Parts: sequence; structure tokens; C-alpha cells
Amino acid sequence: MVDSASKLAALVGELAGERPPRYAALAARIRLLVADGRLAVGIRLPAERELAAALRLSRATVTAAYRRLRDDGWASAQQGAGTWTSLPAGPAYGAWAPAQPTAGVIDLAHAAPAAPPEIVTAFTAALRDLPRLLPGHGYHPAGLPELRARIAERYSARGVATTPEQILITAGALNGITVALEVLIGPGDRVLIEHPSYPNALDAIWASGARPVPVAVDTADPAAVAVDVTRVARQTSPRLAYLMPDFQNPTGLLLDAEQRGRLAAGLHGSGTVALVDETLVELGLDAAPGAPYAAFARADRAITVGTLSKTFWGGLRVGWLRAEATLIQRLTAAAVRAQLSGPVLEQLAACHLLDAADATLPVHRDRLRAQRDALVRALAAALPRWQVPVPPGGLVLWCGLPAPVSNALVDAAQRRGLLLAAGPRFGTGHAFADRLRLPYTQPIDVLRRAVEILAEVVDILPAIDPGSAPSRLVV
Repeated sequence: MVDSASKLAALVGELAGERPPRYAALAARIRLLVADGRLAVGIRLPAERELAAALRLSRATVTAAYRRLRDDGWASAQQGAGTWTSLPAGPAYGAWAPAQPTAGVIDLAHAAPAAPPEIVTAFTAALRDLPRLLPGHGYHPAGLPELRARIAERYSARGVATTPEQILITAGALNGITVALEVLIGPGDRVLIEHPSYPNALDAIWASGARPVPVAVDTADPAAVAVDVTRVARQTSPRLAYLMPDFQNPTGLLLDAEQRGRLAAGLHGSGTVALVDETLVELGLDAAPGAPYAAFARADRAITVGTLSKTFWGGLRVGWLRAEATLIQRLTAAAVRAQLSGPVLEQLAACHLLDAADATLPVHRDRLRAQRDALVRALAAALPRWQVPVPPGGLVLWCGLPAPVSNALVDAAQRRGLLLAAGPRFGTGHAFADRLRLPYTQPIDVLRRAVEILAEVVDILPAIDPGSAPSRLVV
């Protein structure tokens, strides 16, 4: 069961701005919570009377909402045991994961670029390399040695000396995060997080039994991040801090060398290990990151997560962890309990992608920059009351809405073929109901069409008026 009706009410948020009937709006909110994983599948929903009181609605409204959920397959009733969440037949996952591509549907819920031409080139070269490895058994629990060596070389070139023994190859960044959480924390431990943050990392922290400790991220004051993290770490003594100092997802925040140094010193003082997610580090559009966070931290106080999934393609499930060699041994032991070894062909392809990265990534960044700027211009023209800070890199815009209607906007847009991620999905509780994350990973014509749909949706939401005031563009 959801812990309490009040907690579900907090996730549902305010319904006053929704068009009637109110029961349909409530059902849509709960459906969204189940679809994106904020409500687990197979849990009992609060009793109708309790939820009605928590939301200040009539019991009849909640009863009708539950009936709608059951009729649509998002809930089931058990005689004498209440209403339970479920998934309908079809592509719904009940988790934060991209849906299968569907004709006529625009997916801006996830920041997942299409594969560049270099993917085919890299796999073609990998197939030529494969025969030399076929006489062996094919198992490489810590990763293909030549890939570990290439990743170590790139870290050394960025300013933090690294050996191949300090690298563990993982099945993408999230797999690396999950392995690190398994080794480093246990139930009840505190994990400091930036707020907002990456949804799947938040889910992994919750699933581990740990308790997230949020620290607000303000892109207008990056220097405050180190100060606030240090203060909260001293007050709460977290075992781990999950951080994204390079184009933070979703805000785009980039910390400079001085801020990284202060952050590392502050966490060292509280005995906190930093789990640093560098998923977006190669995607600087207007600014390039400096030395890695690990260059400023004590060797045993920093674990770095990397991946090729955002830099090149999500279908290439190659990521890594960088840490002390002794810790890498422990992380490898944990990783092989779920997967003895990663696929060899993908790791060979990753070697070729990294070999050509310095030549190919500038082209990729130019394309993303053009898409970002086109999306910003389209939003300014169609939705001038939205606040649209322009990030110096990464893959997304973190937009401020004139009213806390993110959930309603996402639900209405989905009915028009536009998939979005509601702001609260990036935080704890019902925070960020006045925010919307918009990736600029689609082609420009698709992004413009997405903004047209957004404007259509805004016109029918009573709590948002498109207005005429200029939007605030922050470079």
C-alpha cells in the first residue's frame, strides 16, 4: 500500500486548475504516477474515504476515479482487499524507461539521441577485430582490457592519472550506479542528492533502502552548491553523495574548478564518498568542463560514472566506473552476481568510437547546439511566459511554468501524441510541479512540432495563459 493517503495526495498534487470532471483528472494523475514508476505496480491504493479527505474531494469523486483506473487497466479490485495498481496490456512499463517508437508520437520524455553514422562504422570495425578474440572463452568480468585502457587514458588526459585497473566496464551508467549503491550503502543509510536529479538514480537509491537527502540546485548561483552540500553533509552525515557537476540533469548546471574543489573538501570533512555521474561530460555546447571531480578529491572518496549512451547512442550499453583499484575489485565482485561479463562486440565497437571521438564529437555537439537554440526560439515565440534558462551543455532544457500544472500538461500532451516527463519525476514528493524538462535530442522540425502541441495544450489548461510577456532566456 502507499504509505498513507497524504503521501499519495502529495504526489497527485493540486487538482483545482483541472477542467472537470475532477474524477477524470485524478485518474489521469494516478495513471501517470504508475506509468513513470513513481507508484509501484501491485501496491494497494489508499481507501477511497481517506484519499478523498487528503485531497479535499468527495468520496464519490475518488470512487469514480478508481473505477476509471480499473476500466482502463491501471488498477484492479480484489474483493475485500481494496484497489491495487496494475498495468494495462500494451507498451506501459511502470518504470522510467523509453517507450517503443510509435508512428505519429513524439517522445520528449527521455533525452535519447538517434545513433550517429559512426555507430555503423564502429561495429563494422569491431566485426573485423572479433576473430582474434574467438579462441578465448569471451568472459571479461571487469571489461575488455583494451577498452579499460582507452578509458583510463582519457581520464589521464583530462587531469586525473588513471590505470586500467581503476576501470570497471558496466552495462551503461545506471548499471554502474546500481552496482556502486549495492557495494557502498545499505538500508537506512543517507544519500545526499541534488534536487532535482536523475529519476532512475533516485529510484535506485529508494530501491536500495537508503534515504535520499535533497539539496536544492540553483543554476543562478552555482557557487552555492558547494556551500549547501557541505552544510547538509555536516548536518546529516550521509554515507554517499550522488552528484552531477557536469551539465547536471535536468538543470544543466556546470561547476568550475574552484567550486569542485570546495565541494570535494566539504564532503571530505563529513566523511562522505561522492558518486559522480559524468554521463553528459562530453556534451559541452558553450563551455567545456575542466578537470574531473576525482582530480580534486581523495582517491578513496570519489567514484566516477561514465557512459557512451548519451555521447553516442542509447542502444550501445557500455558504461564504466572509475575508482581505486581495490574498490574496483569489490565493485566487480558485485557486478558479476548479475552479469558475468559484458558483450564483447559492443566493447570492441566502443574502442573504435573512443579512438575517433575527438574528430566526431564536435560534429555531434554542433548538431545538439543547433537543436537546442531552435527549441529555445520556438518556446520564446509560442510560450513567452515560460522561463527557459539556456544550459551551457547537456541534452535538456529545464523550463519554468507559470503555474504548477506540469502533471496536467503532460497528461494532456500525451493525448495529442507528445510524450513528456513531468517536473515532479525529477524530485521527491510533489516538488517541481511548475517545471518541465524538454530534451533537444530530436531533429529541429520535430522539436518545432512538439512546441506547437505544447501551445495547443496550454490553450486548454485553465491554469495557464500563454500571455504576452517576454520569456527569460538565461545564457
